[in-house]
Amino acid sequence: MTHLTESPREAAEALANGHLAVLPTETVYGLGALAEGIGVRRIFEVKGRPEWHPLIVHVSSTDALSGANAWARDVPAFAHDLVEAFWPGPLTVVVPRSNRVTDAITGGQDTVALRSPAHPLAHEVLRMLDITTGSIAGVAAPSANRHGAVSPTTAHHVARDLGVYLGAHDVILDGGPCDVGVESTIVDCTGATPRILRPGSIGITDIEHVTGLHVSDEASDVLAPGGLAAHYAPNARVRLINESELGNVDAGVGLIAMSNIATPAHVVRLLSADDVEAYAHNLYAALRDADQQGVTDVVAIAPEGNTGLADAIRDRLNRAAAS
Repeated sequence: MTHLTESPREAAEALANGHLAVLPTETVYGLGALAEGIGVRRIFEVKGRPEWHPLIVHVSSTDALSGANAWARDVPAFAHDLVEAFWPGPLTVVVPRSNRVTDAITGGQDTVALRSPAHPLAHEVLRMLDITTGSIAGVAAPSANRHGAVSPTTAHHVARDLGVYLGAHDVILDGGPCDVGVESTIVDCTGATPRILRPGSIGITDIEHVTGLHVSDEASDVLAPGGLAAHYAPNARVRLINESELGNVDAGVGLIAMSNIATPAHVVRLLSADDVEAYAHNLYAALRDADQQGVTDVVAIAPEGNTGLADAIRDRLNRAAAS
């Protein structure tokens, strides 16, 4: 039986003993294992994730980037500026890895993706592990769902997706619904200027304001977690359309859109968001709801704008549509 708990101590103990713990973050729930422990290989087994696909290592503080216990080396000044500004929060930086980091975490790359989550329960788990291990602990944690599927934003999503794959000593730490609802911004910090590998709520304007550098649009050689072209997809087929195409949608199709877009009588409304924040917060729940209702086709009208969240929503919808 899946063990749900609201105790960060139970989650920290499970991780310290080599088991898995699902952790709430402000973005989505993550399937965690101690990054230097034997549980890492089980992440790939439980998710059905290819072993070459890298993982994000979650840490308690910016101390993870420098010093004797660091998870990184030769970190550029602009990466330090970013984590000082946005940690804890929905920002992942890709930096050169230290000797602590194994190929199992990075997919064989010489870089590591690091993030410090803002959710208080996740932060408390990491703090406890720092004390237990006597260092800056790291928890490897991709989204807590089967590979390629819709990310979970509640503990009950996780229980439905992974309950049959988790073991008797694994735990799900229930921290309520995730605030943001889409995954963190991933920034490649291995070059002279930052490059966004995956858009999130922290956008280009935010990054350029903090670093004083132009965000490069050049392609990166770094393989980012969650960076596959087809990802974040429900069982239903997802299509992106313009509002002008809505009248041609077949009966019974699900609709995801802003609330100012009217719902045709023959369409199943899955999401009606008053703003971009609500759209992101509820997007994955709406995609899951399509499957729960037996809706086989979903059309989405993406929000307009150039904010980080608007870019992230369009990115996730495009990847869901590519699946």
